[in-house]
Amino acid sequence: MKRRKFLKGAGLVGLGGAAATTMGVTAARSQNSYYDGPVSDHFDGVRFFNPDGHEPKGFVDLVKWQLGGGRKKWPSSYPSPFNDTPPKRVEGDDMRVSFVGHATVLVQTAGLNILTDPVWSKRASPFQWAGPARVNPPGIDFDNLPPIDAVLLSHNHYDHLDLITLSKLKAAFDPLIVTPLGNDAILKGHDPAFKIAIGDWGDTISLANNAEVSFEPAHHWSARGIADRRNALWAAFVVNTPGGLIYHVGDTGFHDGINYRAMKEKYGGFRLSILPFGAYEPRGFMQHQHQNPDEAVLGHMLCDSAYTLGHHWGTFQLTNESIEDQLSDLAAAREKHGVAEDAFRALQPGEVWEIPKKKTVST
Repeated sequence: MKRRKFLKGAGLVGLGGAAATTMGVTAARSQNSYYDGPVSDHFDGVRFFNPDGHEPKGFVDLVKWQLGGGRKKWPSSYPSPFNDTPPKRVEGDDMRVSFVGHATVLVQTAGLNILTDPVWSKRASPFQWAGPARVNPPGIDFDNLPPIDAVLLSHNHYDHLDLITLSKLKAAFDPLIVTPLGNDAILKGHDPAFKIAIGDWGDTISLANNAEVSFEPAHHWSARGIADRRNALWAAFVVNTPGGLIYHVGDTGFHDGINYRAMKEKYGGFRLSILPFGAYEPRGFMQHQHQNPDEAVLGHMLCDSAYTLGHHWGTFQLTNESIEDQLSDLAAAREKHGVAEDAFRALQPGEVWEIPKKKTVST
């Protein structure tokens, strides 16, 4: 298992990779604005890719989708009846999770407060005046957040990497931002003072209180604009805590369940998984990058997760399905595969789940 040490002075984990020996690859790296590192089984010297997987659809396919119709209408407001004020800390092997919205979850365990893909902004967009707007406010008011120790930043799409929110978190708490290769360039370009730990798939870094976080594969891609597609890596995370293993996936295609099976083989199962199940229609465009509810439930089973929090639903409309489709399709998938509702839950923003220490879900 590879480990990367957090360098406090630099605020950045060093890459430690030697330059490729071929002149062609070295020259080609100038096309990557974020990352310069050795060729691997998921980096060709210029761009990252999914091994034995699928590249994202191109611009022509995007236009065909956008002009093809079939987009169901979302309400302009879809408020939640919940609003959470979390405790300052949750100690020991107790585990408390609060759904903020979309892919943002607050995980509290072992005296640590961890945020996944934090977005408190009004829009998931490079602009605050255009782009997908939230239909519900964050489930935790920013001023009610407890001290945030770490941020798990899975990739650089705007609905996951929100620089405005990260700057607010920096000013309030100065958390460690844990993110895969190349995303540090985006973060440091915005604020050189960000405290960042970067890693490649298979790397592990230490957190406080005897916890660790490992970088694992996800089948996805990255881009902030039209000229940086796949210049930065995407990843899932496994957090090893005294109270058990947590598996967080920001975005992924199902990829025949390959990554889920690998996680089961490597880790033996999880106390909690945080898996996406929204933004999946039309399947012809989305299937290789966003799993649907049926695939998410299969993933829950394949990685042997005792409990799964479903996310990536009900906050920003990114694709064709409705909010009601997301929930009804998840319910149908649970019924189809015999998974209890209290084993795979879709919380509303501000709703809290105290994760049981043992698997006690109903059948």
